[in-house]
Amino acid sequence: QVQLVESGGGLVQPGGSLTLSCAASGNIFRINVMGWYRQAPGKPRELVASITNSMSTDYADSLKGRFTISRDNAKKTVYLQMNTVKPEDTALYYCKADIKSNPLLTQKTYWGQGTQVTVSS
Repeated sequence: QVQLVESGGGLVQPGGSLTLSCAASGNIFRINVMGWYRQAPGKPRELVASITNSMSTDYADSLKGRFTISRDNAKKTVYLQMNTVKPEDTALYYCKADIKSNPLLTQKTYWGQGTQVTVSS
């Protein structure tokens, strides 16, 4: 059993900053790609950023320069530093991770339950 638990969401004013965390736990042999996605009301879920276990990163073009993804492999945790947030960043933010529970098995994709980020004055 593998779990992803997000934290750090909340209400933030426009122009402010927020850091999200997502910790993986359970039967984990190896965590490959970890990422953050978001879904605003009435819109499809979209990629925010992803990071491999060798620290190679990828970002949505519209978020480059404002958001930074990082991870701590020892803690099995991925972070999303959100700077200069805008009202349009309001969404439910989900953590995703591709995890192998056994070296002989293929990886599976796991999702967290989501953490709400609301940008408003």
